[in-house]
Amino acid sequence: MVHYVKMEDGKVMPIQEMLKSIERYNPEHLKVIEAYVEEQARENQYDLEANLACLKLYQFNPQMLNLNITHIILLKALTNFPHTDFVLCKCLLLPAQMNDETVKEIIYLANILEKCDFSLFWSRVTMHPENYQKINGFYDSIRKFVCHVVGITFQTIEKGYLMRLLGNVEDNVLRSWLKRYGWKEEGGLISIAAQEDNIKTKHITEKIDFDNLAPLMANCL
Repeated sequence: MVHYVKMEDGKVMPIQEMLKSIERYNPEHLKVIEAYVEEQARENQYDLEANLACLKLYQFNPQMLNLNITHIILLKALTNFPHTDFVLCKCLLLPAQMNDETVKEIIYLANILEKCDFSLFWSRVTMHPENYQKINGFYDSIRKFVCHVVGITFQTIEKGYLMRLLGNVEDNVLRSWLKRYGWKEEGGLISIAAQEDNIKTKHITEKIDFDNLAPLMANCL
């Protein structure tokens, strides 16, 4: 669904166009942007520019701060790891947001993801599942990041270990991820890839003119 905003002159424009103009700083558009943020959570969509605009409006208008919207924005940024979206969002947070307990927990989760401590991440998530159920596709987005890390780290990985990294998933869920990435199960091991295939060698050729070496050689005499 395309969201539209109404300008002071009565004109209507899509929210994406509004975000490219000075109108993104107009607090009268905040409710429309917040509704767009909530739609992202429901429909498993993502628009970083809109989310950053929302946080910036909170900076300029702290009396309009909505912590629930803040939670959604930060959680959506988590789903886009390994990109640095979360850092961009965090830099725009007000003290009132930073002191919120749920925000503190989400920041802690981001730190865990940066360290790739996935077992700890899933254990923390299960402590407050109500915080993440409102984000459609949250768990699968994190599992996509897990698979990204596994894909650049391992050639083979023990099946049970991979299941734990993915959040203690069932066997049928594991098979769907194996199929998605083309990984093969061989006994109790999962064959990821030969990392040599991911390494591109470079042939470096240096051309040095004798005229450039002459002064150096003269100094050595």
